[in-house]
Amino acid sequence: MALDSAFPPLLLQFVMTVAFSFVVGLEFRRYHYSNGYKLHFGSTRTFVLIGVLGFILFTIDSSRLLYITGLLLLGCLLLIFYWRLSEEKLFSLFSTLFALLIYLIGPIACTFPNWFLVLFIVLLILMLGEKPFIHHISEQLANEEIVTLAKFLIISGVILPLLPDQPITGFLPVTYYRVWLAVIIVSGFSYLSYLANSYFFKSRSLLITGLLGGLYSSTAATVVIGRRAAGYVENAWRNVSSALIMATAMMYVRLLVIIFLFNPAVCKLLIPPFLTIIIFSLATVAVLLKFRNHVPELHEAVAVKHPLELSTAIFFAILFVLFTFLTNYVISHFGSHGLKSLAVIVGFTDIDPFILSLLSGKFSVSDSVIVPSVILASGSNNLLKAAYALVLARNYSVLFAAIWLVLLFVASMLYA
Repeated sequence: MALDSAFPPLLLQFVMTVAFSFVVGLEFRRYHYSNGYKLHFGSTRTFVLIGVLGFILFTIDSSRLLYITGLLLLGCLLLIFYWRLSEEKLFSLFSTLFALLIYLIGPIACTFPNWFLVLFIVLLILMLGEKPFIHHISEQLANEEIVTLAKFLIISGVILPLLPDQPITGFLPVTYYRVWLAVIIVSGFSYLSYLANSYFFKSRSLLITGLLGGLYSSTAATVVIGRRAAGYVENAWRNVSSALIMATAMMYVRLLVIIFLFNPAVCKLLIPPFLTIIIFSLATVAVLLKFRNHVPELHEAVAVKHPLELSTAIFFAILFVLFTFLTNYVISHFGSHGLKSLAVIVGFTDIDPFILSLLSGKFSVSDSVIVPSVILASGSNNLLKAAYALVLARNYSVLFAAIWLVLLFVASMLYA
């Protein structure tokens, strides 16, 4: 028999209100004593009484006038409490606001699903128990990132819903909505990698650069690693090559996630070849790291262009529209064979706008044609990265990775 059918709902709601008020009260008491604060306000029993008061006043009067009256009276008492604190040169509103939140537990238990009540209580406990971590985050996080987050919320939560989901023109079979959605997904994915690079791995090894840089842009990561490899001795080739291979493996992980968000059917068809490349690449990296030479690592900060700059988003949108036009033109005049040739050529540029335009546009090609085109574009991009690595490093430390990238290109051509 289900628990909610074995006991009256009102009883369960009351028990949850008392239990959660008691738990939060215990954590509130521990918070004050562990931080050396004087317990000016109440105790665990006070929190339970506040929770019960809110529950009773909310349930006995359907008009909620009694509950609002109780809230006003509690607010007045807390105002007096805060006034007394200010006389002692203590101006924190934390305790008073926390008491008001406890008063909300009863109504939440009565009106919201149980999962929301649990989430609410967990949030209150985390606010009490993770004070050092929250302070650390607020001190480390740059003010510019808050502004950037606000910009991202504007372009995703304000601009995107306003864009019409209809084709731009007859020769551009993609909608305004899909173009901007591609900008948001790619920029957001790169932004996560950017934050990890900026705040968690400021002094990073080659392998970390390959791992996180590959999620941001494998081509950019290859350029960075190739330049840094120019300062390595040749017996460090295992370190350098493992980083380059890791960057390419992360590119395929990134592509799978992004393609899944746009077209799960195409993603399903790409899982076998892409997953094979990822597994073999990671296995190769593991072997290289197992027998690598212990040479000094270069731990230098690498400047990564912010992925949420407005100019970057606009440039990506322009590329998206341009590749949509080229794809539509090539398919109309040269068919599937022309599309595959275009995919190979595009691989020597930025492949994300091409792949996403191919997935978002309404072209007269089936998934069986889109899949090899994506594979060809990613494969020829590997050939470009091999050339970058050899030219920038100017030594044999990147030779193994360059050969690996060329083999991936050949395998992609054969598979497609």
